[in-house]
Amino acid sequence: MKKTKDTEIVSNKSSELRDFLANVQLWRGLPEDQLDALAQIAIAKTYRKGEVIFEQGDEGRGFFVVKSGRVKVFKLSTDGKEQILHFFADGEHFAEVPVFDGQCFPASAAAIEKSELLFFPRSNFLKLLEQYPRLAIAMLAVSARHLRRMAQIIENLSFKEVPGRLAVYLLYLSDRNSQGDEVELDMTKTQLAAFLGTIPETLSRVFAKMSQDGLIAIDGSRIRLLNRQRLTGLAEG
Repeated sequence: MKKTKDTEIVSNKSSELRDFLANVQLWRGLPEDQLDALAQIAIAKTYRKGEVIFEQGDEGRGFFVVKSGRVKVFKLSTDGKEQILHFFADGEHFAEVPVFDGQCFPASAAAIEKSELLFFPRSNFLKLLEQYPRLAIAMLAVSARHLRRMAQIIENLSFKEVPGRLAVYLLYLSDRNSQGDEVELDMTKTQLAAFLGTIPETLSRVFAKMSQDGLIAIDGSRIRLLNRQRLTGLAEG
């Protein structure tokens, strides 16, 4: 009887994992056999808040999907200044580049809260790509999206002042999930400063100036967009 129960538990876990993978944007629409193949090579890993997942220069052994929690991908300058490149939450994936070029991780990653990740080893995943070309097409689409995102980050940091960068971010929050004119910061202001390529003191001054100018109203982590037209003007530089 115990053997039957154990078998049922394993089967239920496998079914839950397949259902989760089916809702990951990268693999939506894949047939069940391919989802099952992905589930078979996935390795569950749990990280504590603040724990480093990998560091820039580490061997690129595979990539990750966030099952729960949040992760930041970042780079450190020679003087220790952190530049956050992106945040990843439930159902999002990161660190795919080394899967294809076989080189080291180009940036570092750390959990910003307790996080459960699924790790997909490079060698096993490449075998799946050979077996299922549709997976390879999906990965190409991901690579294209990442290139566009990196181009946008470079543009924001190179050509926009801090108010413009902040306006881009606030409008992005507003547009994401149709939050309307009231948004909630999804990171601390220290993390946001690092993400926008500035320091917390400068970011605080920009927030205060935007509030004084009637562009936004601030209530803790909640921000109300009062003048979307002027924010859009700032964002467009």
